Amino acid sequence: MNFEFFIARRIIASKDYKSSISAPIIKIAITAIALGIIMMLVSIATSVGLQKKIREKVSAFNGDIIITNFDTNFSNDSQNPISKNQNFYPKFKTIDGIKHVQVTASKGGVIRTENDFEGVVVKGVGDDYDWAYFKDFLVRGKLPDFKGDLNSDILISEYLAKRLHLKLGDKVTTFFLNDEVSKTPRSRGFDIVGIYNSGFQQFDEQFVITDIRHIQRLNKWEPDQIGAFEVFVNDFDDIVPIGNEVYNETGSTLDTQTIRNKFASIFEWIDLFDFNVAMIIGIMILVAGINMITALLVLILERTQMIGILKALGSSDWSIRKVFLYNAMYLIGVGLFWGNVIGIGLMLIQKYGKVFKLNPDTYYVNEAPVYLHWDYILILNAGTFLLCLLMLLIPSFIIAKISPVKAIRFD
Repeated sequence: MNFEFFIARRIIASKDYKSSISAPIIKIAITAIALGIIMMLVSIATSVGLQKKIREKVSAFNGDIIITNFDTNFSNDSQNPISKNQNFYPKFKTIDGIKHVQVTASKGGVIRTENDFEGVVVKGVGDDYDWAYFKDFLVRGKLPDFKGDLNSDILISEYLAKRLHLKLGDKVTTFFLNDEVSKTPRSRGFDIVGIYNSGFQQFDEQFVITDIRHIQRLNKWEPDQIGAFEVFVNDFDDIVPIGNEVYNETGSTLDTQTIRNKFASIFEWIDLFDFNVAMIIGIMILVAGINMITALLVLILERTQMIGILKALGSSDWSIRKVFLYNAMYLIGVGLFWGNVIGIGLMLIQKYGKVFKLNPDTYYVNEAPVYLHWDYILILNAGTFLLCLLMLLIPSFIIAKISPVKAIRFD
């Protein structure tokens, strides 16, 4: 059996150890590590969760990469059509990392009811549209189906439904400006089949979704003419290099823009989360390390006579240091265990219970989202354990300066 580990285990199991002067200090050190790991787990889970949720919501309405015609108008209104007959549609075969390509077209309009009206962006989508995100957003009704003949189905946001006092099954009349301003606006009647709530009010207050063929008819386009291509990537972290490749592949007549560029202010804001999380992790590890150093120093002073006896019996300084480092590893492990139990428990409560709400006007989500994955939990625990242990190597050098004769007489 390992001699140092045997001594450390006996110290930990002894009753005197649990009722000694160092006991409250040790409890404080364990509590500091537990609180530190709770703070770090919660900050990473909520930060990554919020980043992912915001990215998903921006992607849901725009795609990861948008391919449009070159023009000087950066509004949501599709003005200059693009031919759907492109080499990269329906699949980008020349670029790796692209998951899906879909066609869309948008047109500004006004929904009018008997008592109110609201300006909207009517987004037309086709039979290739990926409804995965909107399945999560749907609160009532069903998603439209545009795979068959042209129909009047429309998906409207809960925000607009409340403002205009609309409900499922209602017929809404939407007016669109004519190309010639002098002419009477054209109108289309739509049937509300579904109501969604993305929690991203910037989009919820604008977008209603219908069949792209309505937009093509309103703009007098051919069936193969669309407003934009929306490209989705497998890994959002690769969006910039993939966006550059897409730009080079699409030719000189088309413009390519990633949502990181189109919504730069939003992504600059969520990128700040990484710095904040790094600061929290650094501070928590430093606090936990300082508390462990204090606890180890108290343990060494409390066991000065034992150190003198072990030295007198021939134990090396490194051997005695290992006894206390084993002891410290146990304390760090206890702190990490309780920190993980409480931290992961809190995150599971938030993930499934949605206890903590957020203001969607500020954070673009209704509740604090949580991202749970074993990779960062294990890395965080291993990093905290190793860094705290490395910090404890410094105070353990005090053992080398303890004289056996003075230590045995120490009282």
